[in-house]
Amino acid sequence: MKFTTTLSLLLFTLVFASGTLAQQSTSAAETASKLRQQLVEVQAKEAELRTRLQQLEEALKPENIERALAGIGSTKPEELREHRRRQLTIEKNGVLAQLQTLEASRSRLESAIATADSQAYQQSAQPSTPVSNQMLMTQPVVGSRWLLLGAIGAVLMVIGGAVVFFRMKRK
Repeated sequence: MKFTTTLSLLLFTLVFASGTLAQQSTSAAETASKLRQQLVEVQAKEAELRTRLQQLEEALKPENIERALAGIGSTKPEELREHRRRQLTIEKNGVLAQLQTLEASRSRLESAIATADSQAYQQSAQPSTPVSNQMLMTQPVVGSRWLLLGAIGAVLMVIGGAVVFFRMKRK
């Protein structure tokens, strides 16, 4: 009995493991659509950074630095202004670096979109298999799986019957 259970589990696993289908890869049109969405996000982030860059350039003007520190009393106002200018310059350099990265990313996305559009055009130009033919092509796979499963079940029943028969004969 233990042998038939093990055999049935093994065959059951093999039948259904062999029947798994690979996931369909996304089409080039879907890829292009996703890339366009990423491009829009990159462009939005780029616009935010450009706005922040303009704000920093405005804040770096000497009169605006003085205005920002007007309410702060100090014995060394020059050092405060220099410190504020350094902070704004560091932030401006960081924003410029982010902008450069986003510009490179944007150019890569634009070229990837062009490639995906080209692939989508080529895919659309290729003749596709009609749905009815695709269904007919998959029917034998499904039918053969059930046929194999039925045959395995019949073999297991015969083996089980033989084991029971021989055990009864011994007693």
